[in-house]
Amino acid sequence: MAEALPLAAVTGGTGFLGRHVVQALARDGWRLRILVRRPPALPVPAGGPLVEVLHGDLEDAAALRRLVEGARAVAHVAGLTKARREAEFFAVNRDGGARLAAAVAAAAAPGARCVFVSSMAAREPQLSPYAASKRAGEDAAVAALGDSSASWVVLRPSVIYGPWDREGLALLRLARASAAPVPRAPEPRIAMVHAADAAAAVAALCRDGAPAGARFEITDARHGGYGWRELLRVLTGLMGREPPRFLPVPDGAMLAAGAAADAWAAMTGRASLFGRGKAREILHRDWGSAPERQPPPAVWTPRIGLESGLRETLDWWRAGAGGVPGMAGA
Repeated sequence: MAEALPLAAVTGGTGFLGRHVVQALARDGWRLRILVRRPPALPVPAGGPLVEVLHGDLEDAAALRRLVEGARAVAHVAGLTKARREAEFFAVNRDGGARLAAAVAAAAAPGARCVFVSSMAAREPQLSPYAASKRAGEDAAVAALGDSSASWVVLRPSVIYGPWDREGLALLRLARASAAPVPRAPEPRIAMVHAADAAAAVAALCRDGAPAGARFEITDARHGGYGWRELLRVLTGLMGREPPRFLPVPDGAMLAAGAAADAWAAMTGRASLFGRGKAREILHRDWGSAPERQPPPAVWTPRIGLESGLRETLDWWRAGAGGVPGMAGA
């Protein structure tokens, strides 16, 4: 019975967004094959279709070919968000996607629908090594498909949040502080999207008849985004706290803090999400989107608003943030 279900191949299925994508595809009735570097931390969705776990990584061309063999859809969700060196970003975000697309093009998955999850940062590749690697990854994957029968779509999510978002704990720490640094005016605008909505977009674009050959951005219903102060006010309101005192920080000071974080990462050998490149991304004034950049409403529309989405995320953080020390009762 399960063998009759269409097969979707997924990379990054045990990561933050990937967990939500696996659940969304399972609800849509897909049989799943997931590439993992280590055994999944969580069980697959109870009662869902058969899930096959394949061990390997984005450097293993043979594993990638086995992953996509016979797949009707391929969702590439894996990616690197922090690294010690620029080359590490490109090795995963550019070269890994290209290898996956090459496996599809090599007739392992003829006619498959490929959804490459990128980032809105790819819109401004000059800002950071991460942004440049995501843009390069989009281009390399599309080029590797060549004139194969596979179709493709690139999805550029805005800032993704929701349960299992450990990186978002930085926002919670700011909300809990008595004073919070924020970029100086004009305040940057940041579009947001809940992980469940982002995953629903991936699943929708995997379906037959969905648009192909396009690069879409996805946000919540507020396409223009939010300011830092607004985000913190919403979060502290849900926590029953007064907002912190906002301390406007000059761009130069934030860039210097990013450079210091890079130097510390080089000294310790530990990759950090924040660095000079991330500071430039934060300081970019317009991370908003527009309706015409989104998938057609008949294919996908966001359903989760910021307040309800942050409330759900806060509940997960308060429950212990999946084992992050010191977060229970936040």
